[in-house]
Amino acid sequence: MAIETALKPASPGHRRTRHQNRNSVRKASGRHWIKIAVTFLLVIEVYPLIWMFLTSLKSNSDYLNNSTWSLPTTWEWGNYTEAWTTGNIGLYVQNSLLAVVPALALILLLGTAAGFALQIMVWKGRSLTLLVFLAGMMVPPQMILLPLFTVYFQAGLSGTLWPLILTYTGTGLPLTVFMMATYYRTVPRELFEAATLDGAGILRAFWTISVPMVRNALLTVGLVQFFFIWNDLLIALTFTNSQDLRTIQVGLLNFTGDFGATQYGPLFAAICINVFGTLVIYLFLNQKVMKGLTSGAVKG
Repeated sequence: MAIETALKPASPGHRRTRHQNRNSVRKASGRHWIKIAVTFLLVIEVYPLIWMFLTSLKSNSDYLNNSTWSLPTTWEWGNYTEAWTTGNIGLYVQNSLLAVVPALALILLLGTAAGFALQIMVWKGRSLTLLVFLAGMMVPPQMILLPLFTVYFQAGLSGTLWPLILTYTGTGLPLTVFMMATYYRTVPRELFEAATLDGAGILRAFWTISVPMVRNALLTVGLVQFFFIWNDLLIALTFTNSQDLRTIQVGLLNFTGDFGATQYGPLFAAICINVFGTLVIYLFLNQKVMKGLTSGAVKG
């Protein structure tokens, strides 16, 4: 009897329990490795920011004579004051804002209106027009800088921020039109047809119905374009022929003096002002950006 009991096969319930235990162990092990991978990626992302901040608090001799990874011997908080005043970072930030804000407003206004016209309104040639905007995304900015420089010079716009504003608007529109047209595909056209039957005109339907419905998309596209424009160096370097007109990206070049001498402390302080300022903006708007990106990915 004892031998029969010992040789009796395990019941299905016992086999199912052992299988569940093995699955639990595998899942726990998988979560463990995921946590390790996420921690590793977090260190890779965060450590350069910490290193940059610590370097901004070093003196020139401290940076050149000690290890790159060492802590500052003396914490030179005056580097930030020197970067803001002597390095004119305050002026360069102001110039960047004066160029970015009008360009961004024009990009969003014109891009949203074009996306509305291409997806909601029915007219002949809209598919061809969309292809023209898509072709504009493939044109490298380097190809148009010299002709634009000649046009701006002949129009008397040199020595102002208008060349930056107009160029940023022109180079940012193709991507904005494409993205807004994609978002408008998720908006039911029947809403606008009903508004038209109720007596609403095109402009009223655009401002009161379409714009509120793509608000998250506007925020997403606006933030993407903001970073493109804010981080631009090539266009700003081409059209700013005066130190009083330089943007922050061009202004960072001022910290390299004669014979290649660089003030590393103030330079990294200026970079921190630039990087952490934009990082705060992104972190503050991150959730809305993610919501805007996902809303345009699924057609309603």
